[in-house]
Amino acid sequence: LNGPFMLQETGQSSLNCGEVTVQQLNELLSNGSGFYSLPTQHFNEVFPRIYIGNAFVAQNAMRLQKLGVTHVLNVAEGTSFMHVNTSVEFYTGTGITYHGIQANDTEQFDLSAFFEEGADFIDKALAHNNGKGKVYVHCREGYSRSPTMVVAYLMLRHKMDARLAVATVRHKREIGPNDGFLRQLCQLNEKLAKEGKLNGEVGKLKTK
Repeated sequence: LNGPFMLQETGQSSLNCGEVTVQQLNELLSNGSGFYSLPTQHFNEVFPRIYIGNAFVAQNAMRLQKLGVTHVLNVAEGTSFMHVNTSVEFYTGTGITYHGIQANDTEQFDLSAFFEEGADFIDKALAHNNGKGKVYVHCREGYSRSPTMVVAYLMLRHKMDARLAVATVRHKREIGPNDGFLRQLCQLNEKLAKEGKLNGEVGKLKTK
């Protein structure tokens, strides 16, 4: 009886099944009165050597080189006004490795289909040059698509649960993924929790 009761008491009972809600994530992203801040910087380093930023800096190869960026992940590749029209060719001669994902910033778009692909590229970027690589992950504003990709990376590769991953990125940059993307992060959380791939409270309790 003691075990489950202990979980109830610490308010961590929901972590058993990996349940995180869109509302919980939105509470982490906004202030107490539901107000969301827009990014104040073109880019921010949100995790060691991982930058999230906007299209303005992405299209300035010299600026990226000065930052020491070795890899660029464009999570908004495309030609419409909602996308950023860069490519491998755009970075030719800069020494920067490019990867593009053609995502829309809509609640209907399934960005989760690209979570593994994005995480693989970020892994590859960070391992570059004996672990000295730097990756610039961007969309148009660095507000919805690219932060979602980095949050998924932290969940997939650093075993963070969705709340910790969202809070980690939000601490370094003002972000606001759309509710569809937040739902996909909640679903990923449930999947990883079921597979025992998150460092949740449940895991910690077991080790005591």
